[in-house]
Amino acid sequence: MKSINVVQIGLGPLGIKIANYIAERNNITTVAAVDKNPELIGQDLGSLSGNSESGVIIHGNFAEALEGQKVDLAVLTTVSDMVRITPQIEEILEHGIPVVSTCEELAFPWDTAPELAEQIDKKAKEKNVAVVGTGVNPGFLMDALPTFLTAPCQHVDSIEINRFQNAQYRRIPFQRKIGAGLSLQEFEERKKAGTLRHVGLTESMQMIANNMGWKLDHTEDIINPVFAEETIETPAMTIPKGQITGVSQIGRAYSEDQLKISLVFQATVGEPESYDEIIIKGTPEIRSKIEGGVNGDVATSAIVINSCSTILRSAPGLRTMVDMPVVSFFS
Repeated sequence: MKSINVVQIGLGPLGIKIANYIAERNNITTVAAVDKNPELIGQDLGSLSGNSESGVIIHGNFAEALEGQKVDLAVLTTVSDMVRITPQIEEILEHGIPVVSTCEELAFPWDTAPELAEQIDKKAKEKNVAVVGTGVNPGFLMDALPTFLTAPCQHVDSIEINRFQNAQYRRIPFQRKIGAGLSLQEFEERKKAGTLRHVGLTESMQMIANNMGWKLDHTEDIINPVFAEETIETPAMTIPKGQITGVSQIGRAYSEDQLKISLVFQATVGEPESYDEIIIKGTPEIRSKIEGGVNGDVATSAIVINSCSTILRSAPGLRTMVDMPVVSFFS
C-alpha cells in the first residue's frame, strides 16, 4: 500500500489523539498541521502530542502549511455544524485535496442543510475528490452499522438503537458538552442556547431512513438531564448529589405516522452499564449488543484514520459512510 500523507486541521484533544494514532501506524503520516490557536502556532506537532519532535510545525494558515509538502488528504477536526465547516472544506477543496472530517452535521446533511450539502458536493466533483463526515457517532454505531445489519433482512419494520456510555472515560470537552457537573438551571440554559446536546442524532435517523427508502414525516430530538443519586468523584471533577451527571437524548423518526427509528443516547459520568445495542424488527429479527460499549474517543480517532484509505478510492463528491467503499482497519 502506498503511504498516505495527511494534513491535519484542528488540534484540540481529538486532533491530538488522531495525531498520536497516526504516529503509531504504518503507511500513513501527518506531514502538515494547522490550527488557529496562537498558542499552538510554531510548535512541533510531535512535541505537542507528547512524542518526540516530528519536524511538523503547526501553522495558522492552511496554504502556508502546504508549502513544500505533497498531501494526499486532509483530516478536519474543527467544528460540528455545516455553517462553519463549509467554508473550511471549500478552502481545502480549492487545492484538490479530499477531506475526512469529524463534523457531526456533515455525516448526513442532505435533509438538514441541503443547500450547503449541494455546495460541497458540487465543489468536490469539480475537483474530482471526495468528502466525508464520520466518527463513531454519527458515522458508525447509530447509523452505518445498523444499516449494514439489515442486509440479510427480507423485511424491516423498525430499528431501535441504544447507546449508553460512562463519560468518565471520555475527554473533558465531551464531559462538558453533555452537561456533567451543571445545576438544572445551568443545564436548561445551555439546552435552550443549543450548546448542550449530542450533535448528529437527527442526521443518523435521516441516514438510516434514506437507505431504507423510508420517507420521514417528522423527527423528534428530546434532551433530558440525568441527576446524580449520590456524590460522584473522578480525577477530573466532583459532582454533588442532585447535580447533573450527563444527558439522555432520545431521537424518534416517523413515517406514515408509524415509529420507524428509535435512538437512545445516554452519556453520563458514572453510568452504571456501558453498551451499544441494535434491534432490527423484521424478517429475520436481528439483535446485536456490544457489552461494555465502544469508547467514543478511541473509536472516532480510529475511524477517521481508517477512512483515509477509503476516501481515496471513493467516487468524487460528498459521500456518507454507507455509500463509499467499506471502511476497515489498515496497516
